[in-house]
Amino acid sequence: MKLRARQVEKPWGREALPPPFGDTGGRRIGEIWFEGPGDLPLLAKYIFTSEKLSVQVHPDDAAARVRGLPSSKSECWYILDAAPDAVLGLGLKREVSKEALRAAAEDGSIEALMEWVPVAAGDFYFVPAGTVHAIGAGLALLEFQQNSDVTYRLYDYGRPRELHLDAGLAVARAGPYVPRAAPAAPALVTGPPFTLLKLERPTNLLEDRRRWVLPLNGKAASGNETAGPGECLVIEAGAPLELDGLVLVGAEGGLD
Repeated sequence: MKLRARQVEKPWGREALPPPFGDTGGRRIGEIWFEGPGDLPLLAKYIFTSEKLSVQVHPDDAAARVRGLPSSKSECWYILDAAPDAVLGLGLKREVSKEALRAAAEDGSIEALMEWVPVAAGDFYFVPAGTVHAIGAGLALLEFQQNSDVTYRLYDYGRPRELHLDAGLAVARAGPYVPRAAPAAPALVTGPPFTLLKLERPTNLLEDRRRWVLPLNGKAASGNETAGPGECLVIEAGAPLELDGLVLVGAEGGLD
């Protein structure tokens, strides 16, 4: 099935989106969510930034269970386009105490404490729950994540939005980001909690489970459903998948 695309306004979003995403009606659109019937366990979205997002963190599995949440929130980012000076905030430059992290969030020095990584189109990062992170300005990216909308803001550059210091500090890893070793192609990440493949031709990988299919160029088809750039299909286990272009394909779990 083809998922419905929903535009989401954000203060750091854009009034003009690149093709094929259509008119914003003068609104500042920061995200496009792909939604379907029921509670799907994974979520794909596009993110477009004109300003930095808040410095934030998401709970891991253990913290989510303690708080009665349905799941943790790990996510990954595939960079589609980046301004020459675009950066991602990934972890901290050094280990600090939770008390020091609170003080940095309160006085704004957390910006200097963050590790800001230059990025370019085609870069990929997996961001496990518990990582202190931020997305910089001038970026267009595709985010694939566990379908949990729990975000604890630690710092928001003076914007008049709620912060969640107690909850965020309780789940944050107050230290450097440790990237996973890159898996063998065509995988970008191999779980847990999800796998994401970058494909230019069909594969039997993940065909035993439900898949999220996101064309970056060209198109993808399954049965009578076809999707192009800016669209998302969800296809069931065993369903055929035809590709004509570059496509991201994601699913729950890992690869054996």
